[in-house]
Amino acid sequence: MARSVFGFLSARNSPAEVIAGPDHYFRLPRNTDYRAWYRQRSESRAFLEPWEPAWSSDALTESHFRTRVIRARQEFESGLAMPLLLFAKDSDELLGGLTIGHIRRGAAQSCMIGYWMGIRHAGKGHMSQAIGIAIQHIFSGLGLHRIEAACIPDNVRSIRVLEKAGFRREGYMTDYLKIRGEWRDHLLYARIDKKNDNAGAGST
Repeated sequence: MARSVFGFLSARNSPAEVIAGPDHYFRLPRNTDYRAWYRQRSESRAFLEPWEPAWSSDALTESHFRTRVIRARQEFESGLAMPLLLFAKDSDELLGGLTIGHIRRGAAQSCMIGYWMGIRHAGKGHMSQAIGIAIQHIFSGLGLHRIEAACIPDNVRSIRVLEKAGFRREGYMTDYLKIRGEWRDHLLYARIDKKNDNAGAGST
């Protein structure tokens, strides 16, 4: 079961600083992560680019990464998103990343997740375990009711990960996101927390 190493910051619906499972943990990016992040992203570029928005010319620079760190902290503190990096617990090696984004309260009580994995670590079950940790935190920690994820129809690897994690296909979205400069259709997947139907219904 996933847990927060540092506990929740204030109340039940506040995000955790670190989220950990048996073999992996998530945390916000830090400036000191740049070298490890650069290595994973640069060597995985050809592997990742088909599924991501077009990389800017400065996408791998340290200054760009520092801006990402600042923005991640701002989104985290605002409660709008949690842009997290994924690490192996036994070695502290950076494996990839997962963002809990578009967090909505009130009647929606929902979020979207997006994720990436370094090519050297892909296909080894890391992301399946990581999504399990994230799901536990989203439902039990953040108290949300619904998790959505979108993926390109021919991204078979991502579809397999989502379906294994209990996500069900709900729809087909035409020209949903601009990927590598082209508007691409996406499949919409979702997972619902059936045990938490009444939690946070009046929150704002």
